[in-house]
Amino acid sequence: MEGGFNAFWSFPVAEKTKDDILFQEIDEELRQDRAHQLWQAYGKYAIAAVVVIIAAVGGYQSWRNYDLSTRRAAGERFHAAMGLAATNKNDAAFKAFADIAADGSKGYQLLARFSQARILAQNGKSLDASLAYRVLADDVSVDSLYRGLATILGAYQDLNSPGADFAALKQRLQPLMAKTDPWRFSAQEITGLLSMRSGDKTKARELFSALDKDRDTPQGVRTRAQEMLSILGK
Repeated sequence: MEGGFNAFWSFPVAEKTKDDILFQEIDEELRQDRAHQLWQAYGKYAIAAVVVIIAAVGGYQSWRNYDLSTRRAAGERFHAAMGLAATNKNDAAFKAFADIAADGSKGYQLLARFSQARILAQNGKSLDASLAYRVLADDVSVDSLYRGLATILGAYQDLNSPGADFAALKQRLQPLMAKTDPWRFSAQEITGLLSMRSGDKTKARELFSALDKDRDTPQGVRTRAQEMLSILGK
């Protein structure tokens, strides 16, 4: 949250990113699926003969090898697309991510969609990037954490888009400003910037002051809030 757009999508990344969180969730889902399948297949034979147990273990090992191979191939496919993007082969990268978004595994589909939006933003297509993030934010099949992230990243694009509807943007950010929301600091910071641009300096000062005083505010966000307060005049 603290680093905003650049921190989340920089390559390579030294610290743990939202990609890492998603990969962990993918691994956890696969482990849960694996346990569920094993119980469905072998649970009712738990007290059966040893030969049945051996057969079950053998079947599981084969499935596990296939599962690891499939996951490795999916990871390599996504890594290749990232490599294209990192070397500014944007058209090829966009196509590669589009293919993954269409037929890749669930986790990589989501990452590919974020990556497509990022490429649009990097190429100065703010309106297209904003729309791509909006589609992600409105997709109820996406976890709320990543829908919130899409809202934040889309808001950054709208800040730089001529003719953006600031009132509508503030409304989209409002739910993320709840005290329990993980994106509240970014949402509050962006709303403060929107208030400044719309001429409501009192509201902007209120928001940046709250960020400055909140001990949980990430240091980068607090520093920027203090800079805004200096501009506005405390």
